[in-house]
Amino acid sequence: MSGRQHRETEIARRIRARGLAAGRSLAEIAEEIHNDCGPQFGTTRIKAHRLSHGVALADVIEQVRALFERDGKAVPGIGETLLSAYESGMKRPGPEYLHYLCSVYRVEPLALGFESPCICGHGHLAESGGGDQEQDRPITSPAPWGAPAPSGAGTPPVDGGEEDENVLRRTLLRLLAGGTVGVAGLKELNEEVLGAVENLRRRMDETMVTATVSPAMLDQWEQATSGFGRQYMNTPPVRLLCDVMLEFTAVRKALDRRQPVDVQERLCRMAAQLAGLSGMIMIDLGDQRMARSFFRTGRMAADETGDRALRAWVTAREALVPLYYGDPREALMLAKKSRDLAGHTPCAARTMAPVVEARALAKIAGVNGSRHEVVEQAKRALHRARAAFQQMNDSDREDPAFGYTERQLYFYQGDVLVKLGQTVEADVILQQALDKYTDEDLLDQTLIRFDRAMCRLIDGDVEAALKLGQEAIELVDKDYRTDLLLKPAYDLAKAIRAKYGDSAPLQAFCEVIKQSRVTIPPELLRDAG
Repeated sequence: MSGRQHRETEIARRIRARGLAAGRSLAEIAEEIHNDCGPQFGTTRIKAHRLSHGVALADVIEQVRALFERDGKAVPGIGETLLSAYESGMKRPGPEYLHYLCSVYRVEPLALGFESPCICGHGHLAESGGGDQEQDRPITSPAPWGAPAPSGAGTPPVDGGEEDENVLRRTLLRLLAGGTVGVAGLKELNEEVLGAVENLRRRMDETMVTATVSPAMLDQWEQATSGFGRQYMNTPPVRLLCDVMLEFTAVRKALDRRQPVDVQERLCRMAAQLAGLSGMIMIDLGDQRMARSFFRTGRMAADETGDRALRAWVTAREALVPLYYGDPREALMLAKKSRDLAGHTPCAARTMAPVVEARALAKIAGVNGSRHEVVEQAKRALHRARAAFQQMNDSDREDPAFGYTERQLYFYQGDVLVKLGQTVEADVILQQALDKYTDEDLLDQTLIRFDRAMCRLIDGDVEAALKLGQEAIELVDKDYRTDLLLKPAYDLAKAIRAKYGDSAPLQAFCEVIKQSRVTIPPELLRDAG
């Protein structure tokens, strides 16, 4: 047992001892343990009940198994690992296990931290005997389902839904034996049948509206997701990835269970955004395989929402993988697909997609010797991006990850002009872009400085290019120096060597690049998802 667990157990033991001495019920003691230990140790309600009884995991497991045997059921596979997962909040017990855990602790599901009703349809609360005698009784369970109840035990448990179905089956058999029944005959059906029909309809209503995620939790997850988007440009990528993946896992667990349509849609939206953000971080870290995998997950989640703007956003972000690490023609194809998905919907993707188009076309033009028609296509794409930006709402214009900012628009317009060799206009626009940044979006500012260094190189000033390139690296901490951020530094060095050969300043610049690389620890994603 760890020191943290030992302290938790010691505190719970003292609370239990004081509670028993004061004649308090085990349920009251469990509530006090939860209130005292929850904030410090994360003690869940279900664990608080075990601690209030003063028993180990193995004791609870044996009692659950004994209740299964008593009811004539096969011995369950529940073990200490699974029960520990319930107590830590990593897993949620299924309906049957929840029933027997309620029976063991003699409480309702809500007392154990689960809002759904028990499948048995009756209460589990212990008969109050008062004082110490109640505390010293062994933990017991209600009578088996369908068995006669012992004296004083209350109404025998009945699975109401199953009984209602049986009523209808019996009625159907009678009808089949007696032939068809007209409208007049239907009116004569007894109250038992009509009651069964109403009960089944009501249960369907309950199923359709019952959620395992509260509205408050959904709001909290959505706020966290938006916060990650705002942190994207200014948080070390490995640290941000850890935060995003923890939230991603919580959303996945909620999606494991059936949710009402509106809740399901909100969860899928967050899954798409978190997967897309994870893909963006993987681009930064240079892992294009993982980036593509996350974008594929994001597409599937976005498809579940039916939101064209969200689907277009994921596709536009995915286009950055081949733009940075692959074939610009694939990036161009994905950007056009994103534009088609967005249609006429005012959204971030309508601005982002044509920008990616322009950047891909600029790369293609560079490979093919700046063909005039490709240059004109790139400029037309930038014009469409500026027009779409004017139609975006204010919140999207301030979000650098899930939206698109004006400073990003200026930056990428300048980037396209650099790649097209139009250095004078590019340098002016890149300076305007830098002026729109303050302390935010460190990644973009660094990439802008590399673009300006490339302008100096194109104009023939190698010394200024190397100086700007080195300043761009040194202005950011090492934790931020990802593969994506250093890629333009490699490109700058490669271009200088190809045109002017090797030199001492170039070797020094290459040494700075070599010492700057940050990689993602392989163990970080071993259990991702």
